Amino acid sequence: MTAAPEAPDPAPVPVPVPVPVTVVERLRASTRTWHDSLEATPFASAMIAGTLPVERYVGQLAAYRPVLEALEGALAEAEAPDTTSVWSSDLVKLPLVERDLAYFAGLGTAPGSWAAEAAEAFTAEIRQRAEASDLPALLGFLYVMEGSTLGALVLHPYVTAAYRLSGTDGVAYYTSGDRDRWARLTARMNRALTDPAVQDRVVAAAHSAYRHAAAITGALSIGLSPPSPSPSPTPVR
Repeated sequence: MTAAPEAPDPAPVPVPVPVPVTVVERLRASTRTWHDSLEATPFASAMIAGTLPVERYVGQLAAYRPVLEALEGALAEAEAPDTTSVWSSDLVKLPLVERDLAYFAGLGTAPGSWAAEAAEAFTAEIRQRAEASDLPALLGFLYVMEGSTLGALVLHPYVTAAYRLSGTDGVAYYTSGDRDRWARLTARMNRALTDPAVQDRVVAAAHSAYRHAAAITGALSIGLSPPSPSPSPTPVR
């Protein structure tokens, strides 16, 4: 009797090769809660409703000034390839904040000291990281600060309407977001930051930056009643 032929081995099932998660994908996913919580603060709600006292708005600019000065100065001095391939001079925002502060100073509007302590804590951490040559942390901070100006593109019409501003007077910082520049920055970050361990440090730093930003916004929210947002800004004619 002839033995039946053995059945052929089943074809191996291909195992999908996992696609590496980019640093920007990790940043976007892990910081979504921070982003949403900042949008829900009394400060942000009052800005959209057109009821934010101008001193609070100027107070945010004043808080960001030392933060940007420390961060941009540290990034400009960095020599590591991972950082120099990401940072570029077109990302500088300090002169814009200073221009806005000068504009309001000319109107006699002082920023107050609501967020001074929170801003100093943020600045101190940036300086500490820079002294330790913790360049991934600086890039995590950069991601948050640059991203905030992208979000400000949505908010600046409300600011312009509330304070009856013309052109970029008082909103040079808030109108500095640029989607093309953001795309270039995130692409450079993805190319330069492929090591998962380095990505971990960038993500952790971004969370730290959001904590500081939340502390600044929280300080500027003290005493503000959550208003009912207006459906849309009223343009200044």
